[in-house]
Amino acid sequence: MSHPSLQRGPANLIDGQWRPLSGEVMVSRNPAKPAHVIWSGTPSLTDLNDAVDAARRAFPVWASWPMERRVTVLRRYQKLCKERESSIAELICDETGKVMWDSKAEAGLLGAKVDITLDDSPTGAMRRVTPMEISIAPNRAGRAWFRPHGVIAVLGPYNFPAHLPNGHIVPALVMGNTIVLKPSDKAPAVGQLLGELFQEALDAENAPPGVFNVVQGAADVAAALAKHDDVNGVLFTGSWPVGRRILEANLDRPSRIIALEMGGNNPAVVMPDADLTQALIECVRSAFVTTGQRCTCTRRLIVHESIARTFIPALCKAASNLIVGDPRAAHPVFMGPIINDASRTAVLDFQAKLNQDGGEILVPSTPIDTPSNGFYLTPSVVRVARFSKANNDAGCDLEVFGPLLRVCIVNSFDEALGQANATNYGLAAAIFTKDHAVATRFLHECHAGCVNVNNGTAGASSKLPFGGVGLSGNHRPAGAFSLDYCAYPVAGMIEQSDAATMMPGMRIEPDWLTHA
Repeated sequence: MSHPSLQRGPANLIDGQWRPLSGEVMVSRNPAKPAHVIWSGTPSLTDLNDAVDAARRAFPVWASWPMERRVTVLRRYQKLCKERESSIAELICDETGKVMWDSKAEAGLLGAKVDITLDDSPTGAMRRVTPMEISIAPNRAGRAWFRPHGVIAVLGPYNFPAHLPNGHIVPALVMGNTIVLKPSDKAPAVGQLLGELFQEALDAENAPPGVFNVVQGAADVAAALAKHDDVNGVLFTGSWPVGRRILEANLDRPSRIIALEMGGNNPAVVMPDADLTQALIECVRSAFVTTGQRCTCTRRLIVHESIARTFIPALCKAASNLIVGDPRAAHPVFMGPIINDASRTAVLDFQAKLNQDGGEILVPSTPIDTPSNGFYLTPSVVRVARFSKANNDAGCDLEVFGPLLRVCIVNSFDEALGQANATNYGLAAAIFTKDHAVATRFLHECHAGCVNVNNGTAGASSKLPFGGVGLSGNHRPAGAFSLDYCAYPVAGMIEQSDAATMMPGMRIEPDWLTHA
């Protein structure tokens, strides 16, 4: 059994060789057609240890290659991604339920990451790891250069199963690290496809085996990889509870690089002077794109009371009119199914809890019955009184990954800013206003790593840093700054004379170095 986009059946990639996986301990299904199995296999902890060993053996050779040679591998990978963009998109669509236009957009990001990583323009990513030299004294030079960490574990998510791991892998490889990828257990086929593409590029350029490895598995495999003694870094995209466990597992390893991107509870503020059409489009898009399964999706909408009677009904009408349907449909579809039935239940349960706690359901999320029994549901809009991180009011510190938007009404910008910051997360935020002073205050005072003006929270430029504060991240932003955590700086002073200086209290006689 194999998806047409894959070159082989379910397998792990170890030391340049594919090891077939049989069984049905881990099964990936098409969310639009759950009877359709995309990938199934039984994970192996033995394979995990073998993968780390292979990456450890390959590291000295790969790291010793000139960067130009490693770049050649990545350029070949980029070419493969471009040539197979359609089949990559088809697999993303089938395994995640992401609508086809969204899947194509993700597929197009894979090769683009190579260009962004290798950009050595004045504002380019590569300038951040370019060696430097300064003069310290007439005969002494100071130098700084960058070394790879070693074996890097990449733990991928399901919502962007190709793009987000790729965002770690490309910069890690170019700096000379080797990789063990553990894809999401909800999207193992896309993870295997990444392995096929990278391994083909590596083989074509005669790279040592073991530079890139893929090990499938669920939480047990991820936990074993994150605390493996022979891993030098863990690059993770997922939830705060899992990120917390990764940090705990590495408390006694201060030299291990840990880069965490852990989601958000993202606010958008709409002020009275905003372009309301612009705000409406962006807020609806950002709340419900990818069926609400983006870490940057707008979760909390904060509307000024003077426009609430106009804006909130329009928002509800727009949400109610979103087209939900088959991700491969020929007609326009905005939202496909959610990833699985458990995620759909989580959205519906959260909606019920908000209602029980006094929230008003303005647009109810309900399951959609289809002949295929896909995991479809409609968007939800719930009005709540307020957010308070002291009491976790209205789930201000609960990230529910699905198409549910909470709305509250405020009477001033100061209150809006306070409500925006009423969460311990801090990934993305947005404000809609024409007032430059208000926008500037929001940019400076909103606690988030990505803060937009008149642009929704969902979506980011890979030419900028991408990461959050608080429960959203640990100050290791990805995007254009991903090279920062893929290498470490080394400083050196190079003396070119014999003018060593003796300090007060030192005594060295020339004949001490004369052999008898």
